Amino acid sequence: SLIGRLMFELPEEMGLIAVAVRQTQGKGRGGNVWLSPVGCALCTLHISIPLHSNLGQRIPFIQHLVSLAVVEAVRSIPGYEDIELRVKWPNDIYYSDLMKLGGVLVNSTLIETTFHILIGFGFNVNNSNPTICINDLIAKFNREEGTELKPLSADCLIARTVTVLERLIEIFQEKGPNGVLPQYYKYWVHSGKQVRLRSEDGPVAWIVGIDDYGYLQVHQEGKGVESVHPDGNSFDMLRNLIVPK
Repeated sequence: SLIGRLMFELPEEMGLIAVAVRQTQGKGRGGNVWLSPVGCALCTLHISIPLHSNLGQRIPFIQHLVSLAVVEAVRSIPGYEDIELRVKWPNDIYYSDLMKLGGVLVNSTLIETTFHILIGFGFNVNNSNPTICINDLIAKFNREEGTELKPLSADCLIARTVTVLERLIEIFQEKGPNGVLPQYYKYWVHSGKQVRLRSEDGPVAWIVGIDDYGYLQVHQEGKGVESVHPDGNSFDMLRNLIVPK
């Protein structure tokens, strides 16, 4: 990709972001033209992280910080704190624990003592299909609570996400995982959830949190707490399984 090539050409202190805009034209009822707004916030961001830093030693945490930044981008706006946008481990953005609104993809390349990280994130701001969008959640909140919160734009939310992410990275670099985990747990969907390990009739375990490296921790009766790795497991909330591949 262009950004993948560009990131090594730029001075170290310069960040890089690519924002994708897509607009489609469809036909509405009775031959009307149906214009879909540019409904998704899609972008790729390049950041550099020193290997010998808190985050450099815990690169899997980046996807959690980005997911958290997307949720915070909305829920840190005065009045929007109770919009039911949440994070799902390891890299999804959800409406409550019901429906996916977006996701995060992270690629990292280590060059000498610097990680070059490409972060791709996308979330549905303004398209009611094929899944619910953030502005649907705001409209629903307005109906239920009698509020008049305005819909949000993809541009605004991308800018806010990047700003929040910068702050989360600074906090993480200074304080490590404990600097960000309380906020992450506040917004995640897994508190107290039960899962089954290895197969549908496998042993029951409870999700307790994520460990120092960003992996999921589960507690099995009589067995204590163990970490489950996202690269070796599929985690399917619908079937409540953690399955080693």
